Amino acid sequence: MKNRPLRGRSFALCAALVAASGCSAAIPPKELVDARASYTRAAQGSAATLAPAQLDTAKQALSRAEGAFNEDAESQQARDLAYIADRKAREAEAAAALQQAQRDKAAAEDAYKELSQQQLASAKDALQSGQQQIERERQARAQAESARLQAESARVQAESARTVAEKGRQEAEAARREAERVANAALASLKEIAAVKEEKRGVVITLSGAVLFASGKSELLPIAKEKLNQVATTLKDQGSPPLRIEGHTDSTGSAQANRKLSLDRADSVKAHLVSVGLPADKISTVGHGPDRAVADNSSAEGRANNRRVEIIVNPTSVQ
Repeated sequence: MKNRPLRGRSFALCAALVAASGCSAAIPPKELVDARASYTRAAQGSAATLAPAQLDTAKQALSRAEGAFNEDAESQQARDLAYIADRKAREAEAAAALQQAQRDKAAAEDAYKELSQQQLASAKDALQSGQQQIERERQARAQAESARLQAESARVQAESARTVAEKGRQEAEAARREAERVANAALASLKEIAAVKEEKRGVVITLSGAVLFASGKSELLPIAKEKLNQVATTLKDQGSPPLRIEGHTDSTGSAQANRKLSLDRADSVKAHLVSVGLPADKISTVGHGPDRAVADNSSAEGRANNRRVEIIVNPTSVQ
């Protein structure tokens, strides 16, 4: 499969799938509780009729946050997505408030025009009725002033709504940039100690078998433990996502013996990762032996490339 450059957001997505084995009774984080409350408030308010597009955007953002929570209730991405969903719901409310304010302003301006016309009519009548004219003019001025004040109030509310919407946008953008920064840092750390690439089956971390094991053995070498410790540290920083460890060998010897050796090596890697703090129930192992060569086994270099262990982060159903 053709490789393509990893972006920060790709690894952030991988980290978001930590909750694949989480339980449905997990307590939602404050960000998700706030996002739910904000969306409910927006949906039950004027946003449903005055800002349906923004409300739908908020609904989709909440759905993504719920999905991330269901997959991993403890993940940072679930909290980040919930925070963004909360901001989107608030933006929908702000957009509805702005729309309502604009309508109120237009109504107030129409009322002002109507009152002004009434004032002119009243003035004509007042010319014929003396004191009655003065009283009517006073009332007309008071009504006109009230209409002006209402229009000004509507303008202030509209400006406030725009300010709230802009603040929400800026906060959501800041959250996105921070999540991307964390993902980029984790990716850079992994690339220093192993080959990392994104495939359909997940993010693949490839470690050379020559670094991990002696020839024909499944016991980890000391340097292998050091490298795996670094990998484990990075994975724990990302919330200990699910892993599938795949062992591979070259074609030297029998295929059956190589498959057993590759599985034993995958199990050794798993045992070490568990010993340094990664959850055993999130790690599966498989031994492919020589079946999935990435190079020609007719050369020493090709055989060396085929002797490897691959750690698939957030593995998909693609094998």
